Amino acid sequence: MSSKQDKPFSQACENNKTPILDVLQHYFKNSRKVLEIGTGTGQHAVHFARNMPFLQWQPTDLSENLPGQRLWFGEAQLPNLMSPLVLDVLDQNWPVSEFDAVFSANTAHIMPWTAVEAMFSGIGKRMPAGGLFCQYGPFNYQGQFTSDSNARFDESLKQRAQHMGIRDFESIEQLAFLQGFDLKQDIAMPANNRVLVWYRK
Repeated sequence: MSSKQDKPFSQACENNKTPILDVLQHYFKNSRKVLEIGTGTGQHAVHFARNMPFLQWQPTDLSENLPGQRLWFGEAQLPNLMSPLVLDVLDQNWPVSEFDAVFSANTAHIMPWTAVEAMFSGIGKRMPAGGLFCQYGPFNYQGQFTSDSNARFDESLKQRAQHMGIRDFESIEQLAFLQGFDLKQDIAMPANNRVLVWYRK
């Protein structure tokens, strides 16, 4: 039997899960099924599903991340937390097509830009009118970093891989607009992050 030490753990997830939950509880209060893109360690999924039992929470990620997530989910035993599915946003065929809300945290600056485009396109093709996409992470505005720490973070990302980097809000907004989304809210979060709330027209 796996011990707690075997589970993947992110201190950043631990730090930001409660502020993000406060936002999601407000915006997802009328939602029923949430698709999470890039579930990561699984900490967010457990925390949000536990505190929003009215939602069916569907985690997805690249295949290599699913074993660690299953350790969290197996321990939590939450009836509204679905088994994680493999999703590569660049694939034409997504494993889930029915959802009225989407959540994704800290993915846009990790993915290649082509994958960010594919994420918005995939959501846009499948989300009904009135659906919401809550996107968490750091963003630049008018090509400028919002803090020195974000500038350092961007530099560290580019050292890891050239395709990584903090995205410009205006570029993200253009992708959203092309898929029929309007910006409902841009919310300041701790540690120089934001939650962008996109509304599907």
